[in-house]
Amino acid sequence: WKLSVTGWKLHRRRYHDNTGKERDHRGSDSGNSCLIFFFPILVGSFFQQLYNTVDSVIVGQFVGKEALAAVGICNPITTLIILFLNGLCMGASILMGNYFGGKKMDTLSRQISTTMISGMIFSLALTLIAIVFTRPILMLVQVDRSIMTLTTQYLRIIMLGLIFTFLYNFFSSTLRALGDSATPLYFLIISAVLNVFGDLFFVVCPESWHAIGCAVATVVSEALCCVFCMIYIKFKVPILCLGKKWLVFDRSLLKKTISYGWASAMQQATVQLGKIGIQAIINTMGVSVSAAFAVVNRIDDYAYTPEQNIAHGMTAMMAQNKGAGRDDRVIKGFKAGIILEIIYGIFIFFVCFVFAGPLMKLFTSDTEVIRHGVIYLKLISVMYILPALTNGIQGYFRGIGDLKITLLSSFINMGVRVLAAIPLVFALGMGIEALPFSYLAGWIGMLIAEIPLLVKNYRAYIKSIR
Repeated sequence: WKLSVTGWKLHRRRYHDNTGKERDHRGSDSGNSCLIFFFPILVGSFFQQLYNTVDSVIVGQFVGKEALAAVGICNPITTLIILFLNGLCMGASILMGNYFGGKKMDTLSRQISTTMISGMIFSLALTLIAIVFTRPILMLVQVDRSIMTLTTQYLRIIMLGLIFTFLYNFFSSTLRALGDSATPLYFLIISAVLNVFGDLFFVVCPESWHAIGCAVATVVSEALCCVFCMIYIKFKVPILCLGKKWLVFDRSLLKKTISYGWASAMQQATVQLGKIGIQAIINTMGVSVSAAFAVVNRIDDYAYTPEQNIAHGMTAMMAQNKGAGRDDRVIKGFKAGIILEIIYGIFIFFVCFVFAGPLMKLFTSDTEVIRHGVIYLKLISVMYILPALTNGIQGYFRGIGDLKITLLSSFINMGVRVLAAIPLVFALGMGIEALPFSYLAGWIGMLIAEIPLLVKNYRAYIKSIR
């Protein structure tokens, strides 16, 4: 661990040196470069989850289980909407990595400006649609009448900040495509700290704001984070100071970006649609179970999101080296990423299984909510190694540009998950403990689909570079 941190610091002095130069991960020391690139992404995942966790902790402790349930119900819905924009950013980052690795700077600048313009238009359109159809969406997922008004207000405020969410993800994806995974971490930390103080101010101080204050704090912290990002880029990242070129819109590049990004967006949207399907089932069990599910989802995110972000880092590194024609380092990037995925999966299993009770008590003092949550968390933590493997495999396929496989496997995962949950809950009456077993079925189905394709593709790729 200390060697990794030391290497990261040396790397920043050598490749960034506070001059705004982008970092090139095509050098000879592949092991160090992989660790250096993945380390900030992994740390950033913790702060990303801290950002979300604080909302639930403060709402659960200072407001109550109704507000906690409302915040939890909105999470998969907002994530689903955001993922369409993330898909655009992911597709663009793969292309940016290729252009940067191949030293095609003019095409790179047009790709950056086109992604920015199209992303802002999509953000505004999605915001309008989400605000208009908030109530029908919540009715579709069976939100309890007692918290319908509160949930509606919370979701609409969060959607007003959608454009800031896009801008942060755009800048982060662009910097990672240029080899800089550390700078997005700094801004994420700043945003997380601002969100904590915002929650304390808007939720705890003016009591009447409640969960609404949590939404306001989130939007304000995201907006400030975007402002800081733009100031940093102006002074430290010359390649992103495009001037009038920010207005350049290339239709052909947008089509190419969408062709790369739609599969990633649909893959991640499939995951969220599955979560919304599970949420609809959970909402039929009452507010206490909904609140428990909201809490364990926050804890779950400490497993899933870092694993996803390790895979995204793997994708960025592989894409840059693929663009540079360094196929040997494409393979080494995949191996480093999958090892890190497995190590993290084992670590987070131990933490969540051993400390399930204390973790639940961080969010709420309601004994019924805690009981449901501990049952779920102990069961699901045993299975955390499976999403570590599936995320690593998907990072590989995205990195080599084969996105259809990631979409197919995600569709299988979520389809099997929801189809398994329905009989377990409604026929066998298992309750919340049915969900980990439905997740297990989904992950096994996903691996059955992915592993033969991975072995076949990996062997062909190794053969081609020899």
